[in-house]
Amino acid sequence: MKLCIKTKLEYKASVIINSISQFLVFFTYYFMVVALFDKFNNIKGFNLYEIFICFGVIHFGYAFCETFFRGIDRFEDHIIKGSLDRFLVRPKNILLQILVSEVDFVKVFKALQALIIIVIGIVKLNINLDILKIVTLANMLISSVLIFLGIFIFTASYCFITVDGLEVKNLFTDGGKYLAEYPISIYKKGVFIFFTFVIPYGFINYYPLLYLIGRTNNILYAISPLVTILFTGLSVVVFYKGLKRYTSTGS
Repeated sequence: MKLCIKTKLEYKASVIINSISQFLVFFTYYFMVVALFDKFNNIKGFNLYEIFICFGVIHFGYAFCETFFRGIDRFEDHIIKGSLDRFLVRPKNILLQILVSEVDFVKVFKALQALIIIVIGIVKLNINLDILKIVTLANMLISSVLIFLGIFIFTASYCFITVDGLEVKNLFTDGGKYLAEYPISIYKKGVFIFFTFVIPYGFINYYPLLYLIGRTNNILYAISPLVTILFTGLSVVVFYKGLKRYTSTGS
């Protein structure tokens, strides 16, 4: 990871320009949400600042994975270029090697901006952050990282069959990210069920959110983000199943 950062810093102008662009791109998402609420007071009972928390949590997890787990995000490159073979002959865990094989630290600015959006939402809603609500918020942030990590690993497994799994990955990462910017209860029943029991975005951006903003006192809502551990664990199992099918590129 240190080597990746030092390599990027060899091109300082590029780093500065990319950092500024990442900063501006994130706020285009932010202003889109603000513009939406300029026309509507709420969406299915959720106001702007409640959406801010949901928005910030989802973007934090995605940006964190883009920053520190870029290797698994571009897993198809390892298969196409044959670099996966190099990882396989090293006496270290294969998945760990892939995860840290590339770091895009410029994306960390998006994660910091997401945290700022969350703080704005909490302050504007005047949420009394007791110990349990702090734990709930921490669970939401950690689980947001875990669900995107799980999706990256799961779609990497798909590459063992098709080599290039970009379209499938984008469907659940970029597509899922934009959908999960809002509480999933605002969508149709089929979408709500899919993103609760198949890809559990609901356990990040809906159930714990209800507890955090005081709409329920059910303690199960506070700990519901832990469900994402099961999702990520299953993705790891699928990855190693797929790895057994790998036959190298022949290069």
